[in-house]
Amino acid sequence: MKKKIKFFLILSLIASQLFLYSQYKPVLVNEEAVLEQLESEQTIDAMLSLLIGNRQANEKILRLLDENWDDGYIPILVDVIYFSDRSVDRRPIVKLLEEKTGKRFGHNIFDWLEWLWSKDAKILPYQGDWMAEVYKNLDPKFERYFKGRTETSLIRLDEVRWGGVRQDGIPPLRSPNMLEANHAIYLADSDLVFGISINGDHRAYPKRILAWHEMFVDDIGGKSITGVYCTLCGTVIAYDSEFNGKKYNLGTSGFLYRSNKVMYDKETQSLWNTIEGKPVIGPLAGSDIELESYSVVTTTWGEWKKLHPTTTVLSIVTGHDRDYGEGVAYQNYFSTDQLMFNVPKLDDRLNNKDEVLIVRADKYTEDPLAISASFLARRRVYHDQIGETKFVVLTDKSGANRVFESGDRKFKKIKDGTVKDKDGVIWQITEEKLMAPDGTTLNRLPYHRIFWFAWYSTYQNTRLVK
Repeated sequence: MKKKIKFFLILSLIASQLFLYSQYKPVLVNEEAVLEQLESEQTIDAMLSLLIGNRQANEKILRLLDENWDDGYIPILVDVIYFSDRSVDRRPIVKLLEEKTGKRFGHNIFDWLEWLWSKDAKILPYQGDWMAEVYKNLDPKFERYFKGRTETSLIRLDEVRWGGVRQDGIPPLRSPNMLEANHAIYLADSDLVFGISINGDHRAYPKRILAWHEMFVDDIGGKSITGVYCTLCGTVIAYDSEFNGKKYNLGTSGFLYRSNKVMYDKETQSLWNTIEGKPVIGPLAGSDIELESYSVVTTTWGEWKKLHPTTTVLSIVTGHDRDYGEGVAYQNYFSTDQLMFNVPKLDDRLNNKDEVLIVRADKYTEDPLAISASFLARRRVYHDQIGETKFVVLTDKSGANRVFESGDRKFKKIKDGTVKDKDGVIWQITEEKLMAPDGTTLNRLPYHRIFWFAWYSTYQNTRLVK
């Protein structure tokens, strides 16, 4: 599968580049005109010429860049190396980059990017327009993501990288067919599912299907839920599609930020941070929009349906032709610790793809905490605190986690759907709350699991429990 994934990405890139090159003609370079473009921050035409321009034209453009150097040219020139026609001699471009930076990365795009991201960002005002011009030829819908939106971006634009597919090229499942548990004969009890419970409505979304689609939009317990699965970073997050009475129709943008899937909304084509559920590029960026999240239980089909006999589950009849066998999608990616796309920084306290649990309490991004899933499997009752919120993580025999507010109560032992506190009181564990015999309840907190590298690359000040 790893070879298939790489082959698909290569084919996508080649096909996209062939289309890209057909859109541009080499610029007949007039030095005064190009210099005027450089000085007026209108270098895009000249930079695009580097993608396919003739040798003489490129020499003039690179000399003018050299004489009027700005570090903001670095991410653009790295893009030129990546996307340029194979007939273009890229050695002069690499030479200019090496002379200006003192680095010797040659044609290795990944090394250039990792070094670039280790530095303070230097983004030119037309970086977004450059990206719009380049990427619109991969998919015309990409233009709107970036055109005129440099100043709106809350994240580094040079870290927004194309993932190899067009908009919704990995097709989301919208209002998918669901089956009653006893009709899901295609599933084995050992198959992994992502379980969601809202207002007594229990639903299961098998990993073997969701890995091919990465998003679903479904009505669960009276809520319109957008479930987003970033296969590269190993996380499923369930969001309320509505915020302040407005419903956002989200999809797969085709882009990544720190190897994490980037969403978009159909109305404004703003780009959204998947982990935080809020827009970060475009007209919605900087607003107060932050979608509410719900807990997703990673467990087996057998355990989920035993707990919830009335659950429904995603039908294997999706309207798409995929091999939905257990473990087929991204098989080699999940089985190794290697990344498909690079990130600014890694941390070796855990393996890259070790799973950690993230409790989405108030201020969880300001006081970030990651708890190793393997640690929780060994310590099935675990107390901690984020900001002012005290909580307990309960882990059942299958390794599934559930998180609840704890206040000042301390819990000791979990057994058969119950947990005993230090005073000997036995509480019932449900998908919504903990319930004591006297009617006292403790509310559940939203959380998700994610690969360690994906969380750390965004929240490097994270406190890790392992």
